Amino acid sequence: MISTDEQRPWLASYAPDVAADVVVPEESLTAALERGAAEYPDRVALDFMGRTTTYAELWDEVRRAASALIGLGVVPGDRVAVALPNCAAHVVAFYATLRIGAVVVEHNPLYTDSELAHQLADSGAVVAVCWEQTAVAVARVQGRTSVRTVVAVDLSRDLPRVKRWALALPVPAARALRTSMRAVVPDGVLRWDRLVRGASVLAAEHPSPVGDDLALLQYTGGTTGTPKGAMLLHRHLVANAVQGAEWTGAARAAAAGEPPAVVFGVLPFFHAFGLTLCLSYTIRIGATLVLFPKFDVGTVLAAQKRRPGTFLPAVPPMLDRLATAARASGADLTSFRYAICGAMPLSAATAQAWESVTGGLAIEGYGMTETSPVALGNPVSSARRPGLLGVPFPSTWARVAVQDDPSRAVAPGERGELQVSGPQVFEGYWQQPEESAQCFVEADGRTWLRTGDVVVMDEDGFVTVVDRIKEMIITGGFKVFPSQVEDLLRQMPGVEDVAVVGIPGGDLGEKVVAAVVLEPGVDGFDLETVRAWCAQHLARYALPRQLVVVKDLPRSQIGKVMRRVVRDQILAAS
Repeated sequence: MISTDEQRPWLASYAPDVAADVVVPEESLTAALERGAAEYPDRVALDFMGRTTTYAELWDEVRRAASALIGLGVVPGDRVAVALPNCAAHVVAFYATLRIGAVVVEHNPLYTDSELAHQLADSGAVVAVCWEQTAVAVARVQGRTSVRTVVAVDLSRDLPRVKRWALALPVPAARALRTSMRAVVPDGVLRWDRLVRGASVLAAEHPSPVGDDLALLQYTGGTTGTPKGAMLLHRHLVANAVQGAEWTGAARAAAAGEPPAVVFGVLPFFHAFGLTLCLSYTIRIGATLVLFPKFDVGTVLAAQKRRPGTFLPAVPPMLDRLATAARASGADLTSFRYAICGAMPLSAATAQAWESVTGGLAIEGYGMTETSPVALGNPVSSARRPGLLGVPFPSTWARVAVQDDPSRAVAPGERGELQVSGPQVFEGYWQQPEESAQCFVEADGRTWLRTGDVVVMDEDGFVTVVDRIKEMIITGGFKVFPSQVEDLLRQMPGVEDVAVVGIPGGDLGEKVVAAVVLEPGVDGFDLETVRAWCAQHLARYALPRQLVVVKDLPRSQIGKVMRRVVRDQILAAS
C-alpha cells in the first residue's frame, strides 16, 4: 500500500502498486530503442497499414538514417526540422536525429508557408525532413531560413508492397490516394529513402547524447499566446516516459510475462501528446506501435481486426466516434484495456460510451508542452473521476497559487493558478530568456512552472479546471492563438477591428469564432470570404467556423479588447 503524505494527499488515490516517485535513468531517449533491439529483436515495433518493422530492423534503419544525416553535415546541437504525418519514416527520422546528438524540431506538415517560415527561421534548422507535399512549401520559404538541405519523404514507400503497387492502378480510387500521398518536389530536394538506403550503419561507438542534452524544440503558445520553441532535454522526455510506464503499470505487466502492449498511434506525432505517448513511451515499454497518418474511423477499425489494440491515446471526440461506429458495426474493441485522453475535457458520457464497448477504462489526464507533456492523470483504476484532470504524476508536485501573487498558495477548494514541479518540466523557451523567466516561480523550496490555467484542487489532490488565464482556443485537440488570427483579419479589406474567441463546438471542443467590426459602407461580408482569406496563411483547423458582425468591441480602460466579454456576448446571443 502507498502511504499518504500530508504534503501529497493525492498519493492515497494512486492505483495499487504505483510508486509515489520514480527513478529517472541518466540516459538519452534513444537508449530504450537500442535495448529493445538487443532484448527482443524480432518483436514488431511498427505496423504501418500492414507493413511491419521489428525492433532490430527499426534500430538498423535509425542508424543508417543517422549516418545519412551526418553525411548532410548535421552535427551535435544542430536542429533538424521534421514535418511528417505519422509513418515509419517519422519514427526513423526522430530517433536518427537524436542518436547523433542533434535536436528534433517537430512541425505540422499542413502548416502554411508563413507558419513554416517563422518556425524554421526561429529554430535555425539546417536540414528539413518533410512529407513531399510539405517539402514543396519548405522549398518556397527556404531562402528566409537557415535550412541548407530539404529532404522529401515519399509516404507510399512505407506501405506494404502490394498496397504500393495498387497505387499505380489506373482507377479513380488509386489516383485519389496517390494524389493525397505524393507530390512533385522541386529540383535540389533530396530523397529520404535513397539517402537512408545508401548510407552505412552508424558505428556503435559513435558518441551518444546524454540526459542533459537538448533533444526537442516543440513550438507552443506557452502562457502568452505567441508561438515559442519549448526546450525539452533528453532527461525530460525520458522522465515522462518512465512516469507513464509507472502510471499505466506497463513495467509490471512486462515483468509478469504479459504480451507486449499494442498502441494505436492516431494522435499526430508533431503534437507533444502524440509524441510522448507514441514515440517515447511506446518504445520504452517495448510495445508495438500501429501508425495512422490521420484519424479515420474505418481505417482504425480495419487495423483493429488485423492487430487488436490495447492502449489508445486520444482526444475525446475520437472515443465518441469509435464507440458509435463499434456499436453500429459490431466491431470488437474489447482488446483495449485503457484509453488516455487529453487536450480537452473528457465528459462522463464519453467515458461511459467508451467503457461500455471496450470493457476497459477511459482515463483523463492533463499536461502541456512545457511538461513533456503529462503532469496529471486520473488513476488507472476505479478511483478515476471523469471530468476532472486527475492528480499529480509520480515524482510530480502540484499546487494552486494566488493568481496575482504566484508565490503564495491558496487553501484546498479555492481557485487559483495551477503550478507544477517535476523532472518532466522543461528548460525554458528557445532564445526567449525573458519569457522563460516569467513562467517560473520559486516557492516552498521548489521551482514551479506557472501553467496559466485556473483550477481548483480538492483535499484529495484531484484537480478541476475552472478557466484559462491564457485565451488560447483548443479545437479538435489543436491550439489556436487568437492574436494570430486577429492580426491576419485586420489586414483584410473591409475589416476595421476583430476579436477571435473560442466557444463550445461539440466534438471539436471549441470552435473558432471571429467577431468583426466592418469599415463604414462595407456590406456583403460572409464567413466563406473570411475563411478563404485566412486559408492563405493559417492551418485549416485555425480557420474561423463562425462569423459575427458587431458594431463595436468591448474594451478595458487601457483600450485592450476584452475577449472574454466578447465570448460571453456571443454565447448569450446564441
